[in-house]
Amino acid sequence: MSSAVRFGVNYTPSQGWFHHWLDFDLDSVRADLDSIAELGLDHIRVFPLWPYFQPNRTLIRPKAVEQLVQLVDAAGERGLDVNVDGLQGHLSSFDYLPAWTRTWHRRNLFTDPDVLDGQAAYLRTLAAALADRPNFIGMTLGNEINQFSAGPHPDPDRATEEQIGAWLERMLAACAEGAPGKPHLHAEYDATWYQDDMPFTPGQAARRGAMTAVHSWVFNGTAQRHGRTSVPSEHHAAYLVELSKAWADEPHRPVWLQEVGAPQPLVPAEHAAAFAEATIANVLDCPDLWGITWWCSHDVSRELADFPELEYGLGLLTNDRQPKDIALVLAEAAREPTYAPAPRSTALVVPADPSVRSVCGPGGPVFDAYFRLVADGARPATVLDVRADDKEHLAARGITEVVSPDQVLPTPQGDTSS
Repeated sequence: MSSAVRFGVNYTPSQGWFHHWLDFDLDSVRADLDSIAELGLDHIRVFPLWPYFQPNRTLIRPKAVEQLVQLVDAAGERGLDVNVDGLQGHLSSFDYLPAWTRTWHRRNLFTDPDVLDGQAAYLRTLAAALADRPNFIGMTLGNEINQFSAGPHPDPDRATEEQIGAWLERMLAACAEGAPGKPHLHAEYDATWYQDDMPFTPGQAARRGAMTAVHSWVFNGTAQRHGRTSVPSEHHAAYLVELSKAWADEPHRPVWLQEVGAPQPLVPAEHAAAFAEATIANVLDCPDLWGITWWCSHDVSRELADFPELEYGLGLLTNDRQPKDIALVLAEAAREPTYAPAPRSTALVVPADPSVRSVCGPGGPVFDAYFRLVADGARPATVLDVRADDKEHLAARGITEVVSPDQVLPTPQGDTSS
């Protein structure tokens, strides 16, 4: 059956970046949203900065919440739905955590009872403020908050898989209390799928919340190993979508490609549009896709210091709101939002044990086998080893053939272009 796919963008304000919450200018926001709506996109994902909104554990600033509601209303006036990320958290290499969780008040983000009370109150408050807005999609708990729970973060808040599971349940429940009936979810960067000691696990990502979210960035070793026009680079987002399905209990659980971008210099600016075109076409060949949300809307101003170089040019639009070639690619895709991909009948076996999930990452045998299959013309899905003989599960997903990595020729040979 055909269905609609959502096309949107992660909203990065053109003026002041996310620090715009400190000097909120609704006219500037409206102009940004106009430039996004003109591309024909249907939603945005927005990022209140947690320390600005909740500077004290028992103070959630009413003015900040009011400004968030104004932004959501302005988006609705332009036909844009809005997903709101709560716990920011981490954005573009910078951490934004309230002072009541750090240094002299150092408390674990995932296990301390007082911190959990504060987080739940904050998420509940944001959700409740937006619950009656028809264009409010729902909450995402935070942006890649798993990066705080393990290395390579320089000062991680360590927690066990069980403690993270309890944290996810409580925070999702808080969102549901604030805005009942909305599709609330959580989202992590790809260490959830690739890093053996990450306490946020694939099973949690694929089973908790209203849908599964994946964030695809080829600077994780994929483009470095294989080049920007290689099968692994151009299919990496599709791979994460399909990899996530191995752990899902629901055969057709929706998957949201919530972040994907074209990072320089691995994808030079003059090749960004071609990379986006290939990435989108390949993801649209994945069944059960909820939507594609590009990172990001507007470039970071060069007036702002200390960002990694790649962050300055990731926008679909320039800092003065002019569309780039890559924006036109997304606009073209959004003009035909229905799709009907065939089931993926060949499934590659993935180990269910999260302590060995690195086999799924760049250079791992599952990763390499998957892209060897793609290079040979297959359209692989994935299945957990513990379900590889489950005929009912396989049939529900349309899988008729199961192969293991050792049955597939090793390491795909991509180009080495930069």
